[in-house]
Amino acid sequence: MNFSGKRVLITGGSRGIGKACAEAFAKRGAKVAINFVHNAEAAQKTLDGLDGEGHTLVQTDVSKPELIEKMIANTVKALGGLDIVVNNAGVSQRHSIDKVDYEEWQESWDRILSVNLRAPANVIYWATQYMLQHGGGRIVNVSSRGAFRGEPEMPAYGASKAGLNAMTQSLAQKLAPENIYLGVVAPGFVETEMVTHVLEGEMGDSIRNQSTTGRVAKPEEVAYAVIFLAAEESKFSTGTIIDVNGASYLRG
Repeated sequence: MNFSGKRVLITGGSRGIGKACAEAFAKRGAKVAINFVHNAEAAQKTLDGLDGEGHTLVQTDVSKPELIEKMIANTVKALGGLDIVVNNAGVSQRHSIDKVDYEEWQESWDRILSVNLRAPANVIYWATQYMLQHGGGRIVNVSSRGAFRGEPEMPAYGASKAGLNAMTQSLAQKLAPENIYLGVVAPGFVETEMVTHVLEGEMGDSIRNQSTTGRVAKPEEVAYAVIFLAAEESKFSTGTIIDVNGASYLRG
C-alpha cells in the first residue's frame, strides 16, 4: 500500500503502537504529524527515526477540548493538509469497584473517558470539518478487545473502548457519502515498553498463553491493521473493527 503524498496525524504517536504507526506510514511515503503531551524527548526520537521528510511534532493534550481545533489547524499548516487521522492516544488505570472509594471511582471514569472517548470524538469533529471541505479522508481509531470481553478491574476502560467502537460505526454510516471512511483496530495485549515489567513479571506467561500462539502482539502488527483501514483500497471496509489479539478472544 502506497501512501505517497498523504498527510497523517497520529495521536499518542511517540511510543508503542503510535510509534509503530508513524513508522509504517512514513515507510510508505506519507508525511506524519506525531502528537504527544509531555515526553518531548521520546517524540523527537521517533520523529528523527522516520523515513522520508516533512514530518512534524504536535504537542497537545487531547483531553482538553479547547485545544483540538488548534491542533488540527497546526497539523494542516505543518503538513500542507490532512488526509488520515489515527486516534491512538489512550489511558488505563485500575479502579476495581470493590477496592476504590467513590472519589477515586469518579476520578477514574472522568480521566479515562476524557482521553479514550471524548478526545477521539473531538479530534474527529475538527478533522471532519477540514475533510468535508477537502475531498474526504480516513479516520482509524485504536480500541481494545476489552470492549468485547469486559475489563472487571477497569470498567471505565472497557466502556470507553466500547463507546469508541459504537461512535466509529455511527460516523462511518454518516460520513461515507462525504468520502470520509472510518475503522477500528482492537488489539489484545501488545508488547510495548510501557508493559515490559508486566510481561517480565509473574503474570507474563499467563498473559502470553491467552493466545495459542504463546505470545502477545507486536506494535508493528497492530500498525499493519491501521495501515489497511487507512488505505485507499479499503473504502468498502468502512465501519469495520479488526481484532488483533492472536485469537485470545473470539467474538461472534
